[in-house]
Amino acid sequence: MYSLSTCWNSHRHTDGRAMLREIRALGFAWAELSHGIRISLLPGIIEAVEAGEMKISSLHNFCPLPLGVNHAAPNLFLFSSEDRRERENAWRHSLKTIETAARLHAQAVVLHLGRVEMKEYTERLLEMLHRGLKDSPKYAALREEALEKREKKKERYMELTCEFLGRLAVVAGQNGVKLGIENRQALEEIPPDSDLELLLLQFNRPEIGYWHDCGHAQIKENLGVLNHRQHLESLAPRLLGLHVHDVQYPGRDHRAPGSGIIDFAALKPMLKPEHIKVFELSPSLAPEDVAAGVVFVKECWGEG
Repeated sequence: MYSLSTCWNSHRHTDGRAMLREIRALGFAWAELSHGIRISLLPGIIEAVEAGEMKISSLHNFCPLPLGVNHAAPNLFLFSSEDRRERENAWRHSLKTIETAARLHAQAVVLHLGRVEMKEYTERLLEMLHRGLKDSPKYAALREEALEKREKKKERYMELTCEFLGRLAVVAGQNGVKLGIENRQALEEIPPDSDLELLLLQFNRPEIGYWHDCGHAQIKENLGVLNHRQHLESLAPRLLGLHVHDVQYPGRDHRAPGSGIIDFAALKPMLKPEHIKVFELSPSLAPEDVAAGVVFVKECWGEG
């Protein structure tokens, strides 16, 4: 199943039905509702779904956005926050996302789980890559410092996140919706990629699976902390879906597939027709760029 995320066009629309019709005009029967969906777009979305004009594959938490928030904000409330009020807000709006997914007959909700409160390293490391310093001792030292800091501090944040995730899985199961744990771009975010397999074993239940973001995995490979193909291969048994976009070295993602450095053909052996493959593309891309990216991926992966 191929789907297109509304992150590409939601900002241009005040009517959710018109937004979905633009996606349908590109040849998609499915759309993912991104974390930039304003409440005002929901009536038109519901109309389009009920009229059979478009099907919704998945939603990206938080969807719809909280009242008063008019821009994409997937990290607005963190599951891992030590602030009880923030976790309560994360809970309330995650429930709303699950309820909306069930109403629209979507299969999955994509989740960001949180972060370790620590100094920011990822952007500094990407800037060093941009300057050609990947093989320098300074780069290696800074990367190791970042990983060591995260490992020393992660336990409390992972505990808070796992408690939250366990409760949320119960609600998802009651609503017939699956939860996809997305791999993240930044080293400061959780779960660390090395912990994903263990986390999925801990939550060995049908409501929870892995959501693979191709761009994030490639950026992590560029940073020198994982191998993209091997990472997906290790988690393929629990794979629910993917965010499909390319990366222009070192860290410019959400590009049209075929315009960057990701070896999409190498990922094909891990993919199955039932996996939800969502093109998550920058709103800066023209419709013809989106179309070209779709053709490129289908040439690599097939029509299913």
